[in-house]
Amino acid sequence: MSKLGNIGARLHRGEVGYDFVGNRKIWYGLSILITITAIVGLAVRGLNMGIEFEGGAVFTTPKHTSVSVTQAETYAEEASGHDAIVQKLGDGSMRIQIAGIDTDKSNQIKKDLAENLKLDSEQINADLVGPSWGDQVANKAWQGLGIFLVLVVIYLAIAFEWRMALAAFVALIHDITITVGIYALVGFEVTPGTVIGLLTILGYSLYDTVVVFDSLKEQTRDITKQTRWTYSDVANRSINSTLVRSVNTTVVALLPVGALLFIGGGVLGAGMLNDISLSLFVGLAAGAYSSIFIATPLVADLKEREPQMKGLKKRVFAKRAQSAAKGETPENEVVDEQYDDEPEDATPAVVGPRSQPASRNRGRGRPSGKRR
Repeated sequence: MSKLGNIGARLHRGEVGYDFVGNRKIWYGLSILITITAIVGLAVRGLNMGIEFEGGAVFTTPKHTSVSVTQAETYAEEASGHDAIVQKLGDGSMRIQIAGIDTDKSNQIKKDLAENLKLDSEQINADLVGPSWGDQVANKAWQGLGIFLVLVVIYLAIAFEWRMALAAFVALIHDITITVGIYALVGFEVTPGTVIGLLTILGYSLYDTVVVFDSLKEQTRDITKQTRWTYSDVANRSINSTLVRSVNTTVVALLPVGALLFIGGGVLGAGMLNDISLSLFVGLAAGAYSSIFIATPLVADLKEREPQMKGLKKRVFAKRAQSAAKGETPENEVVDEQYDDEPEDATPAVVGPRSQPASRNRGRGRPSGKRR
């Protein structure tokens, strides 16, 4: 077995682990800082909405146009008085996009561009997009996003419980805010492709969160009938047991998206790929982060407020204090001894800042991962 696979197996069995839940205040603070930065960027710079949302015109020049992209931008901005986005296409033609202009003005811009580019005006193709159509697209996008979030909350509340539904909702809003804020900070254009990418990463983030929630639901069944572990301990174990899986799926998903963004959009200059690839790249990374560092720790926070879980926590801590007073092995240290026929409440072998429950015992009183 590879080293990574061995670590993954040990994480799944609870032999090693990191205390994600115990350090949740660090992750909450980091997320708040990132979110505030995104909101400030959105408020100060705003979103660079494409012509599909604001209306405008797209001018396409003939093949093998000799003018450079920089010159074409200058000509377009002088003719229109607006910022222009110019892209060099594969056949040598250019796509000149200018937002916020009407039909009458586009005709004059077309003539001025033809004159500056030393072309006949009939050689330049002009496509107009009305602002009313852009408003309709924006409204439909917001409606789709709202319906998606409502259905997600309802499903999770039925399949799990309302606390998990609330935590997943907070994580999704966290991912949306960060992704939109990044778009505002870098100034990338927002197009219908961006909206598609945003909805795609929300589904991916939700999948990653549900995997952890499913493990947590299974491991916390009848949790109040024992006095070894608190709810936070079990939540931490659920994160660690699915950690390698989450990392692997995220890396595999980010590799092709990163190729589109950095190679296709950056190196090869296919700027249209940036519309969808940036939202996918940022959203996938933010979704993996929120599933591990936000959603499950937030569920643990909410559950620990329940009277039953508060009582369980008191009983667990009281039992650990008794064990420490008797000189027994603390649950947060590495145990190397062999386990034979120990009592049912024997201390599990765990590595980590805080105690984590081991997997279900193969035999009475013997934690999995230990052999005779």
